[in-house]
Amino acid sequence: MPNSRTYNTPQAAFDRLIDGNKRFVTDTPEHAQQDATRRRELRTSQLPFSTLFGCSDSRVAAELIFDVGLGEMFVVRTAGQVTDSVTIGSLEYGVEQLGTPLVIVLGHDSCGAVTASVDAYQNGTFPGGFVDDVVSNILPAVARAHSQGKSDIGAAVEQNTVDTVERLYARSYTIRKAVNEGRTALVGLTYALADGKVNVVAVRGELNTDSKEAQ
Repeated sequence: MPNSRTYNTPQAAFDRLIDGNKRFVTDTPEHAQQDATRRRELRTSQLPFSTLFGCSDSRVAAELIFDVGLGEMFVVRTAGQVTDSVTIGSLEYGVEQLGTPLVIVLGHDSCGAVTASVDAYQNGTFPGGFVDDVVSNILPAVARAHSQGKSDIGAAVEQNTVDTVERLYARSYTIRKAVNEGRTALVGLTYALADGKVNVVAVRGELNTDSKEAQ
């Protein structure tokens, strides 16, 4: 079983993920921590160094984007990274029970949920079913982007990512306390499907995002 965390601070965890993303972008992944030995180590416990909240989109596989192995990232995903009590509880589990020193919110371009929300805002067209709940949760971010004169989907994606970071910090006492105590940091990133790069759009906590070039 794993008996020590590979990256123990928010800064070390962030730097590791940015390094991994650079490898992904340049097609030089290490694919470490994915062999039979690693599987045996993880049979009875896990000690990830990051918690990630991202979109369910099949093109946005977090472990690949950041070139991490088994047991290194605790991942929660919903369409458009929409939050509810269950998703926040899952993220709190990563922070409090697993002790991860970094929480990432990952948005991405060409997001179907955000695109549907922009369409609903501009044309009043909703997709129907429970997907309407997803759209309704993203609409405030779309409205904020529009109020700033930004009507494109990319701006809505970025605003939704920023809003999600702020929502997690505001709604979750567990996450907020961990951030304020320096035990974890909360960072919002957007991912570009074409080139694979991530870009920092929001930070809560003690984190120097300039320590690694994230673009």
